[in-house]
Amino acid sequence: MAIVREQQATLGVAPVCRALAVPRATYYRWQRPQASGPAPPRRVPRALPPAERQQVLALLNDERFADLAPAEVYATLLDEGKYVCSIRTMYRVLKENAQVHERRRQLRHPQYAAPELLATGPNQLWSWDITKLKGPVKWTYFYLYVLLDVFSRYVVGWMVALQESATLAQRLIEETCERQGIAQNTLTIHADRGPAMLAKSVALLLADLGVTKSHGRPHVSNDNPYSESQFKTLKYSPEFPDRFGSLPDARSFLLDFFQWYNGMHHHSGLGLLTPWDVHHGLAETRLAEREAALRKAFEATPERFVRGVPTPPALPQAVWINKPRSADAAAPSTVTFPGQLPSGEAVARRARGAPEGVAQRARRAGSGDVEPPVAVGEQAKEVYTKF
Repeated sequence: MAIVREQQATLGVAPVCRALAVPRATYYRWQRPQASGPAPPRRVPRALPPAERQQVLALLNDERFADLAPAEVYATLLDEGKYVCSIRTMYRVLKENAQVHERRRQLRHPQYAAPELLATGPNQLWSWDITKLKGPVKWTYFYLYVLLDVFSRYVVGWMVALQESATLAQRLIEETCERQGIAQNTLTIHADRGPAMLAKSVALLLADLGVTKSHGRPHVSNDNPYSESQFKTLKYSPEFPDRFGSLPDARSFLLDFFQWYNGMHHHSGLGLLTPWDVHHGLAETRLAEREAALRKAFEATPERFVRGVPTPPALPQAVWINKPRSADAAAPSTVTFPGQLPSGEAVARRARGAPEGVAQRARRAGSGDVEPPVAVGEQAKEVYTKF
């Protein structure tokens, strides 16, 4: 711009701007910069002076017109042969004095706090939910109830029924707590705000069992993420049918699914361990076996591991629902696993490096070490067959 200003007397503005590829309008705007800051309000000659505006405000706030809309005030004054100002001017005066707002009663939603729940071991925090399964024809559904341990992702109880009922949910929770040996004041059960979850009978049952209840915020599915994720794993499985032909058909499919989910599904959120291993205190043994296998592979071909001895994925030390920002400093440094490690044939199999399938675990459970994974479905089956 300085070059254009220097050469405009000899060469002219247009040739210099064309040579420099600068629009002439840009040069002229540069010579006359606009003033910074907001423009002052435009003064309308027909506007009411401040004294008359105060009179209009006093008239609108008079006891006679305080509960009337400006249109009613305008019409009433006209019927009396008086004209003060237009309806729009009345609204302008009221707005200047912060007296324009919604006159009707408005619903004010309460502010719900996000639940912040922590689990550092099994049977400390459960979440449960109900989902629909399509029936044989349109508009028919079966209802699947699932109780999930948040730390281990282990399905501790499930049930499928023809309806969503607080009575069925109460029976499922009671029998699952009894089967898991839940002591007083050691468990928190989290759920959303569905009718069965908020039922008074369920709340009274939890109080009798010494179980703390927790609910998510309305219409916030993120407050119950583990149950929602488990339902997605179910419905996105390749074998999941479009519809179930009958209630026994749904029970048969779900029995096989939860047996696979608990005992054979290597969960990405558990360091690729199965929910069975984490829930029954076998995680440390599994991780030790994996470390030994990786160390053996490294000793055989160290050139394939450029970062040194590989380590298996770690098991999370704590699991949160809505983890607070300041929770990193309060997180525990160790993981506790309840229960005793099995002995005998199962330990010998692991020492030899042989995999242990669900059938072997079920046989080992018969000796009293741990409960079989199919017991979840069988116990739940006893629940829904009684109703």
